[in-house]
Amino acid sequence: MIVSTSLPPIVLSTQVLRASIPSLPPGSNSAAPLTLPTAPGSAAASNAPTAWVARGATNALEAQIALAGLGFSAGSIDGIGGSQTAAALKAFQSQRGLEPTGWLDRETRRALVLRRPPLATYRIQPEDLLRLAPVPETWVGKSQVAGLEHETLLERLAERFQAHPAWLRRINPGVDWDRIAEAQELVVPAPAIVPARRAALVRIHLGGRYLRVYDSAGELLAHFPCSIARRVEKRPVGELQVVVTVPNPDYTWDPAVFPESPEARTVGRKLRLPPGPNNPVGVAWIGLNRAGYGIHGTPKPEEVGRTESHGCFRLANWNADLLRRMAWPGLPVVVEGGTPPASATATNAVPNEVVPTPGAATSSGPSVPSAPSDRPADGPDARD
Repeated sequence: MIVSTSLPPIVLSTQVLRASIPSLPPGSNSAAPLTLPTAPGSAAASNAPTAWVARGATNALEAQIALAGLGFSAGSIDGIGGSQTAAALKAFQSQRGLEPTGWLDRETRRALVLRRPPLATYRIQPEDLLRLAPVPETWVGKSQVAGLEHETLLERLAERFQAHPAWLRRINPGVDWDRIAEAQELVVPAPAIVPARRAALVRIHLGGRYLRVYDSAGELLAHFPCSIARRVEKRPVGELQVVVTVPNPDYTWDPAVFPESPEARTVGRKLRLPPGPNNPVGVAWIGLNRAGYGIHGTPKPEEVGRTESHGCFRLANWNADLLRRMAWPGLPVVVEGGTPPASATATNAVPNEVVPTPGAATSSGPSVPSAPSDRPADGPDARD
């Protein structure tokens, strides 16, 4: 396992240092195939940076970026090896027929190939600065805004490029994030875009705090860190099914679920919270055929797998949206038991959460097709 107990300096390979970091197109969520425009034999060629040559990942940062581009997420990219990076490496190793050690060993380095530079530059566009606003602290306040958008540009870019906000600060040390302006250039991770292949099975491993996706041939398609319920009795071990998938869901807050909350005792009515990345269920909701349970995103992707829920399964927003596009009503979801390691247990669970039943007549939530009568299409409730 790759382990670090402190924030080490960011170490890039000599090839990254020799090559100029290519630019991402405006508005890109991830780097398209990148090349360095150096024509062999040209007058500029002798002074041009070295073109990228495909090679294996050499450190935790490169491994996280390469794995993310294959659908094996190590969580928010931060360059620090730990349990989530080791789990992603094990998933990759298993898919490639290697011994699943969780180490970036010699055979894994050979197989985990970087076919493009792991980093790129991104120039801030005008639309990047739109709709940034503080998220109200109260439920009533959240219900009164037009959308629960990102609060800061740092938060927005961290989510767009699957990076930890602290890592983005470290890799861009001269940037004043409070006064960042249009056309500012930043260094960001550049994982490849992962295609949304049709899933045939989802397995959630409670002990390992991860979710894996398989195709009809049993091939491992994706691996994501996952937050699970704090209380053992709230973990729905066994076979479930997807009943509905909803992009950009809204959220209904029910004061009856919050008897300990002073706000709940005074509001006296349900509240509809608008969609957005800072919605309590993030940008995607995948409802399961157990009342109130689902797989969804989260406003704090860097905490996935490190904090606990009240029952639902939380993924980073980018992973939740990818899974939503891979899923379909009737998709089997198998939840496997196991006790999470003590080192992974967190003390701060997210607040109780409630959204309406999608498609129900009384729902203020997204309009979606009704599920078969034996599979109620429920939204997340207090279990999350």
